[in-house]
Amino acid sequence: MDDPIASPVPTRMIALGSAALTGGFNLIGFETVADATPQALEQLLAELFTTRQKALVVVEQNLARSEGPWLKRVRNEGGRIVVVEVPPLQAPANYRPPVEDLVESILGPSALAER
Repeated sequence: MDDPIASPVPTRMIALGSAALTGGFNLIGFETVADATPQALEQLLAELFTTRQKALVVVEQNLARSEGPWLKRVRNEGGRIVVVEVPPLQAPANYRPPVEDLVESILGPSALAER
């Protein structure tokens, strides 16, 4: 007889990016895709979406800014799949997250100025 309260399926934690970046995420228990391409990201997101899996997907900047249709869909619909952008290891000081543009457009250019 089936248990009426099914065991919850754990949220998958997946990191895609350079081998150096994904190596660190592997150490803390993430599934990793080293040296991932935009196509690999799209394939993963399509699989997660169509199989209705929950996932936290950490993506290096160059992949996060690719223009794939599944990436756009996941970001627009929200819900079970959360995509987080992280800076590249070789240039973290040059990183500017997209949310900064939104904050500045709402609060003005001085909102994020260093004081």
